[in-house]
Amino acid sequence: MSKVTKSARKSLIWLGAIVVAIFGLLSAGVLSGNASWTPGLALDLAGGRQIILTPVLEEGSSQEIEQTDLEQAVEVIRARVDGSGVAEAEITTQGSNIVVALPGNPPQSTIDLVSQAAQLQFRPVLVVGDPGVSTPIPDPSADPSAEPTTEPSADATAGASAEPSAEPSPSASEAANVITGTETVTETGASATPAPEATAEPTAAPTTAPGDEAAEPEDPSSFAWLDETLLEEFESLNCLDPENLGGRSMGDPDVGYAACAEFGLAKLAMGPVEIEGDDLETATSGPETSQTGTLTGRYEVRLQFDNEGATKFGDVTTRLLNLEEPRNQFAIVLDGVVISYPVVNNRITNGEASITGDFTQEQAEQLANQLRFGALPLSLEVQSNQQISATLGADQLEKGLIAGMIGLFLVFLYSLFQYRALGLVTIASLVIVGATTFGVISLLSWGLGYRLSLAGVAGLIIAIGVTADSFIVYFERIRDELREGRSLQSAVDHAWRRARRTILASDAVSLLAAVTLYALAVGGVRGFAFTLGLTTLLDVLVVFLFTHPLMVLLARTKFFSEGHRWSGLDPRQLGRETLYKGRGRVRTGAAAPVSADGLTLAERKAAARRGEAATPDAPASNAVQSPLGTEPKGDSR
Repeated sequence: MSKVTKSARKSLIWLGAIVVAIFGLLSAGVLSGNASWTPGLALDLAGGRQIILTPVLEEGSSQEIEQTDLEQAVEVIRARVDGSGVAEAEITTQGSNIVVALPGNPPQSTIDLVSQAAQLQFRPVLVVGDPGVSTPIPDPSADPSAEPTTEPSADATAGASAEPSAEPSPSASEAANVITGTETVTETGASATPAPEATAEPTAAPTTAPGDEAAEPEDPSSFAWLDETLLEEFESLNCLDPENLGGRSMGDPDVGYAACAEFGLAKLAMGPVEIEGDDLETATSGPETSQTGTLTGRYEVRLQFDNEGATKFGDVTTRLLNLEEPRNQFAIVLDGVVISYPVVNNRITNGEASITGDFTQEQAEQLANQLRFGALPLSLEVQSNQQISATLGADQLEKGLIAGMIGLFLVFLYSLFQYRALGLVTIASLVIVGATTFGVISLLSWGLGYRLSLAGVAGLIIAIGVTADSFIVYFERIRDELREGRSLQSAVDHAWRRARRTILASDAVSLLAAVTLYALAVGGVRGFAFTLGLTTLLDVLVVFLFTHPLMVLLARTKFFSEGHRWSGLDPRQLGRETLYKGRGRVRTGAAAPVSADGLTLAERKAAARRGEAATPDAPASNAVQSPLGTEPKGDSR
């Protein structure tokens, strides 16, 4: 068995193992009662529940609800819904209302989560850790004069000095372009350079250890807030799980709290709430200016507190200014997620602060919108909560599937007509792509809550043409190589080297279009982009692990290698009447081509050799003798 044959068989075995693994996992889910053989259907095909929410300000509030506030509310609700595992939900604004449509029959907990009002809290930071689970708490007994370590210690000794030795984790500091602890907060119009008192010795931390129930916190930045409950919550919190990035309970404002930074970049343990959203009047964003009024080229977010909030914020910044990292930071928590945790660089008593960092204009605007929305004394009232029927229903789904089957049948007919038995390879490849796609979508429906919409069905139908195109490119390359006189085995090898570049380039364009569409679109269009991208990836998998290896094996069979007329590789169908067999021998598929003198090429060469043998002493000439006369000698190749 040749090396090429072994490689082809190994590829087929790998593909078989992948397919078996997909349907094996799905079977395990079905037997356990957690999965179904068919994918879940989206709102347009299965119906669901529609909730209409009306934002209402507290009585006596002088603020107004703007369109940006509604859009921010939609983003908060969408994060909650995505975190709860519900896919293909539709969340839109309709006038001054917010319409939430959830597919299927969502549980009451999800409905309650949607109608909760977002809360904004300011909490002092105690610990910043890596986003994964089992992140240990730094040792508060470490010597404050020692070199800080980036890996916190899990040990804590009662009665020791409680100065921490941990800096923000690399995952937090490296994300300065988004929202991180490397940002700073200063008084509006003041220099970002720390005030003179910032050089003072760090304030001594309480001589208590985390988890010591007898310890009483001296202030909100005390390590005594790290009791056993908070320690366990912090260590078990997994910020790589999307469920922890939105819609979490804000917890008791009078105790410590653990939460994830936005986008899951880090997780924080914090003290009790010191400032609430209603203490913040407004937040705006814009270009940062220096003390001389010149632009620095960066962007900042400006905070404006009311009188009570200004007093609270002054007390907070006074205390945090002289603490070590990360306790010189305060966390801004919106809807259970830390949206920023800047370092305090100044004592701010006038109620006007500025958060600076490596913001882009869009990032600064987003943070300002989040702060302004969280500062609104806003609640969401449920105006209606009713079950809705499918907007398209089973009838439209049935018609879509029928359209797909018709298209697939026409592709089968074309393949058989154009490629004869070779078309069976196309049909087998399409069947494998379809079965693999179905299995993957069913797995995603079980594991990630994915739901198939009618737009997703359209993406699957479009993918039939994309997949068939790859096979056509490959087969036509093989036929081109055969027309040039190669044997089938040689033609398959040369055609694959040329065709795979074309196939990869074509699929790369389709995948790029799908990814771009998914990133920029919303709603059902994203379902179309998702299925198109998924089938494009599976097309590459099947072409490399099934179509090409199968052709390598078929090229070594007598039926295909000798060009049977039903193989799709018949020389007469390809426009070449003879098949070169090596050492000057040819096999004729029909009558060999004849020249004007009535001789075939082989007969003319034989006549030339006889003429040369009969006159060995004759001078070389450019003519050969034929039964019909003298003709110019042609190329004998």
